[in-house]
Amino acid sequence: MIYELTLPLILILVFAGIAGGFINTLAGGGSMLTVPVLLMLGMPADVANGTNRIGVLFQSIAGVKGFRDHDKLDTSAVTPVLIIALAGALVGSLAASYFPVAWLEYALLGAMVGMAVAMIVRPDVVMPDEGSIPKQLAKSPGAAGGLFLAAAYGGFVQAGVGFLLIAALAGGLRYDLVRTNALKLVCTAAFSVIALAVFVVRDQVAWIPGLILAIGTVTGSMLSVRFAIKVEQRTIKRFLLVMVLAAAAGALLI
Repeated sequence: MIYELTLPLILILVFAGIAGGFINTLAGGGSMLTVPVLLMLGMPADVANGTNRIGVLFQSIAGVKGFRDHDKLDTSAVTPVLIIALAGALVGSLAASYFPVAWLEYALLGAMVGMAVAMIVRPDVVMPDEGSIPKQLAKSPGAAGGLFLAAAYGGFVQAGVGFLLIAALAGGLRYDLVRTNALKLVCTAAFSVIALAVFVVRDQVAWIPGLILAIGTVTGSMLSVRFAIKVEQRTIKRFLLVMVLAAAAGALLI
């Protein structure tokens, strides 16, 4: 698949990637910026969905490295989280190749609205304080189930999955938001590999636009990690709330 890429379109891809990478690393919903840009190139929805995974994969790898370098990644939780995330992503990515994305729109909207209400009414439920002692995944079946469903959605369609992962990791396992985002990126990296492989097999990936987008998403992710490390926890909470409300409002308007 070959798409004509002029300099203005390349710049739009890169800057959309920077914004999307920053937002995805710190909260979620960045793909709601990047996928429309890919559609603007004339890609079918399934190809735009598959191509977007290139940017998400590289962004996630860059973010995980950044958080690990700052000792904000709970390495003991990586393996159990990966097992659940990979299983969910495989189910979701296979479903994505055969069923319309619109089937999940109302479910995602409901989840985002519910999360926004919880963040306003009972913020401690979704966003534990910094230094909170996290639960073990093996001893939290509810959190494990929520993580599987979030990963399945991520395998199905990338847009908005960060919010669901944050709800599972912060709300279910009680990680603070910095460590939540570190583990969230482990999840997105894992199911992006699975999802991208499925889309490649089905010839639903445009590599050149995807790699250009990845230049932006990696840059945005690196900037986001530096921001998350420097600011107070409450600043991240406010940013997350704004992004949840913006994503929910955007979904309502579509």
